[in-house]
Amino acid sequence: MADPALWQDPKAAQDLGQRRSRLERSIAIADSLEQQVGDLEAFFELAREQQDPDFLAELSREVEEFARRTTRMETEMLLSGEHDALNAIMEIHPGAGGTESQDWAEMLLRMYLRWAERRGFRVQTLDYQPGDEAGVKSVTLHISGELAYGYLSCESGVHRLVRLSPFDSANRRHTSFASVFVSPEIDDTIEVQIEEKELKVDTYRSSGAGGQHVNVTDSAVRITHLPTGIVVQCQNERSQHRNRDMAMRVLRSRLYELELEKQRSATAAIEDAKKDIAWGSQIRSYVLHPYRMVKDHRTKYEVGDADRVLDGDLDEFINQFLLLRKKMESSRGKASSAKGKTS
Repeated sequence: MADPALWQDPKAAQDLGQRRSRLERSIAIADSLEQQVGDLEAFFELAREQQDPDFLAELSREVEEFARRTTRMETEMLLSGEHDALNAIMEIHPGAGGTESQDWAEMLLRMYLRWAERRGFRVQTLDYQPGDEAGVKSVTLHISGELAYGYLSCESGVHRLVRLSPFDSANRRHTSFASVFVSPEIDDTIEVQIEEKELKVDTYRSSGAGGQHVNVTDSAVRITHLPTGIVVQCQNERSQHRNRDMAMRVLRSRLYELELEKQRSATAAIEDAKKDIAWGSQIRSYVLHPYRMVKDHRTKYEVGDADRVLDGDLDEFINQFLLLRKKMESSRGKASSAKGKTS
């Protein structure tokens, strides 16, 4: 970082600065965990001497907290990809099924908002299209925080819900689908070529909250990228100009993620491109009837406390997927190395 020549390449300097920041944070966490181990050892000795139930309960809580911090650090160590440290743009869309799927999309929205709140991440709603009777037709979020994209990239895919429908007068069981798509918020140092002739720009009145000014002017912006068919919308700001700028940021991120997907699909079967929002393409199932369970179909990890997961407790699902991805990448690396030696 002290080399003056480094700053002649702003992108390299920024990447190195981010890497240094992550390493410094990892070292600080490791030092803190080491100190906590010493404290726990002293705690154990006192607990053995005193045999106080309240003391033992406090010790149990401290051990659980240590386990959570250790797991979190292990997860962060798996997030060393080029874009993992970036902020994330998340889109949630219901599948076929009308109100059922739209309500499920809103349940997923709440789940991710609760997860982000637990981590201290900042969430900005860029676009929110309410459902006809309940739920949402689509929602786009900007989620900022350390390693936001790294964590949330694990959530891209189709999510399936099985429950007794609150919208069915006969109280029958229904299966609903919704898709989640996450892209990294790219900065100005990453170039994405977009020609004006490739864009169709529409303006319309915002449908969400925002005050009188928002609802009486055509401040909301919808941009369609004609070559790919990608559509992005933003109605969060009062200014049409600011909404257009944000929509273009989302579009650049979507196009960049699309290019990354093309590259990954050639070598990594685990990271699928977006699929139809329907049966057989889901990455995770949330079952609320006739039993309660959440199961990730990629890692086979499952838990019985579905309510806890829907309340934002996703860390272990994310950790299990990251471990699987690391294992798959390692296996591909070994296979590639072996192929190179035999050729």
